[in-house]
Amino acid sequence: MAFPRRPSTVLRYVIAALLLTLTLYILAEPIDFSLIGPLLLSTPLGRLYFSNEHPIDKLIKAAEIEFATTISRETQTLPDAAAAYRKRRGRHPPPGFDEWHKFAKERHAIIVEDFWDQIYHDLEPFWALKPAQIRRDAREFEMRIEVRDHKASTGSGWFWTQIWLDMIQSIEHLLPDMDLALNAMDEPRIVVPWEDIDQYIHEAANTRKMADVKKVVSEFGELPPLGQASLEKGGAREITWEHEKHYWLIARRGCPPDSPAQKAAVVTNFDQTPNIASPFSLEHMQDGYVANYTLSTTFCHQPDLQALEGIFVEPISVSATKSLLPIFGGSKLAVNNDILLPAPMYWNEEERFMGAEGASIPWSAKDPTAIWRGVATGGTNRPTNWRAFQRHRFVAMNNATQLRLAASSSSSPAAPQPPLNFALPDKRYHHHHLPSPSTPALADWISTTTSIALTDLITCPTSTATPSAAATLGFLRSTSLPIKATLWREWHDARLVAWKHFVPMDSRFGDWYGVLEYFVGGGGGGGGGGASGSVGEAGRDGVAEGIAMAGREWAGRVLRREDMQVYVLRLLLEYARVVDDRREVMGWVGDLR
Repeated sequence: MAFPRRPSTVLRYVIAALLLTLTLYILAEPIDFSLIGPLLLSTPLGRLYFSNEHPIDKLIKAAEIEFATTISRETQTLPDAAAAYRKRRGRHPPPGFDEWHKFAKERHAIIVEDFWDQIYHDLEPFWALKPAQIRRDAREFEMRIEVRDHKASTGSGWFWTQIWLDMIQSIEHLLPDMDLALNAMDEPRIVVPWEDIDQYIHEAANTRKMADVKKVVSEFGELPPLGQASLEKGGAREITWEHEKHYWLIARRGCPPDSPAQKAAVVTNFDQTPNIASPFSLEHMQDGYVANYTLSTTFCHQPDLQALEGIFVEPISVSATKSLLPIFGGSKLAVNNDILLPAPMYWNEEERFMGAEGASIPWSAKDPTAIWRGVATGGTNRPTNWRAFQRHRFVAMNNATQLRLAASSSSSPAAPQPPLNFALPDKRYHHHHLPSPSTPALADWISTTTSIALTDLITCPTSTATPSAAATLGFLRSTSLPIKATLWREWHDARLVAWKHFVPMDSRFGDWYGVLEYFVGGGGGGGGGGASGSVGEAGRDGVAEGIAMAGREWAGRVLRREDMQVYVLRLLLEYARVVDDRREVMGWVGDLR
């Protein structure tokens, strides 16, 4: 006898069908955010779990495995490093690889071939261009550093150029002749259309081969002395520079043609509360939390970010091109084709980016508090567009205060008290007690307020709004727990593992409350590292401390100035080969002869 299907089974099929229909609808062309249901637009994803094990527990365990696997590939000897290079890159190492390895070992650098993946991601498309063209493009660029006869120099007085020059001069004795074009702007410069980059990558793959050891050239060529005209034929290309302030229109061309970013309707009105389309985050999330950090920093599958990131709305300055030029810079989006160097603020060790003296406060002495304080950067924010800026959004969703509280008088018995999630200075400097805004006490109050140290607190949420806002290293070097939401790529990304060295956060911040509850506790929760389980439990102070200390210790081993030198030396040896006419037969094969 056949029994009727149970209602719960039918319900499961109905829910699955609805989810499939919704997914197909969202991905249809064009995407219109106004048609996505309000529940999906507004519901935070940070608490969507039903098992006894918290989703973050799983992510932390996976991060431990990923980190251990990566470190297991560390090499100690030159032959092993060369073998790892050939296995991962498909070519012989560049000339000078032996000197690079010696330089790295003398500085106690950890040598894992994966750590230099960003270099090959950045340089690979240039294998499709003629070396002479790359050299001309670099030589004709207005801001550059020139290396001749192992001496680096520049004609630019721009402070970033001077900092990068100082960095390159520290390794100049190991560098061949080259010209390096530098980006003087906050914003990256190059966005080659996806179709062109795809073609370049295919052409570059055809050059990836192991040259015959007997025919390998192990010496770099020389360039004409500075001030002497080049003997090469042809001049620089005619480059078209775009100054479109709506940067989304420029950036999305770096995405695949069938991607949501390319297919989505363009948002042009930013004076309303932006639509936050959480379904677009599902590709990089797991049970409401970031599971694929690298993918989370890619916006091609997240078209709603066009109205949630200041860089897409109105950056401070724009000068971009579709042409593939060899321009070096400190940070970029996933679609940009600039070549990454360590940001000048890192090399210069500016305190505001690298951490102050108080960054070593013991974990046990910290307050169980999260705070964000900083400059409202990210672009040109106005009364009509500030809702689209990530730092403004983050402050707004955490404060929930009213300006009238700041203006109310303490003499009024009905004066409302500020909410508990809004930090005010110590009562002895509270502005309610100031007799007049013109009194000197106001300066004391401001001084005390602005000296609140982020590193005095357990968590340090950071939303990287601009490429020059390079605060990651400072947070990692502190003893606080870094919580990071960003779309920006930096030179050191391959060295850090999310959930092992820092906590990743979705750029919509929908997981923020769940992350905070997990570590700090919710409801009646306190500290003390309670076991995994239900919503509203005690926080996991020990887990938070473990990630904070692991990030601090690891940064002290792989993100030092010495590691920047090792990275840049490797980068520039590879770049020198790419711009050499004999590049396909160049390499280091000392271990094979």
